[in-house]
Amino acid sequence: MVRVQSIDASLAFYCDALGMVEMRRKTHEAGRFTLIFLAAPRDSDRAHPPLLELTYNWDPEVYAAGRNFGHLAFSVPNIYAYCQGLMDKGIVICRPPRDGRMAFIQSPDGISIELLQDGDALAIAEPWASMPNQGTW
Repeated sequence: MVRVQSIDASLAFYCDALGMVEMRRKTHEAGRFTLIFLAAPRDSDRAHPPLLELTYNWDPEVYAAGRNFGHLAFSVPNIYAYCQGLMDKGIVICRPPRDGRMAFIQSPDGISIELLQDGDALAIAEPWASMPNQGTW
């Protein structure tokens, strides 16, 4: 579960940029919150896919580090192509995949997201090998 401050910004990030699929949504008026459940595209047709739960509390609250979450990790088929696609969508690569294996980005709510090469690391390549870190991760 990840607490989010904006449904629109979060869905743009997780669905439009990362490619996740919204599976279902539950609105709890008495508790004043909305739950949105997302799955990776390759899992979306499974009967019980692994899900990421986004929790949107209707009453604004600023979440300090640790109150919203630590970090998530996703495996991707080609970390270089995936990171380039994210950059093309305006997503900052905080820790580039210099090793052909791992990168970090952040959600609109400051959640660190680790991207891992599925299988063996790719051969080290430019521009990734020389790309500096940006911000925190």
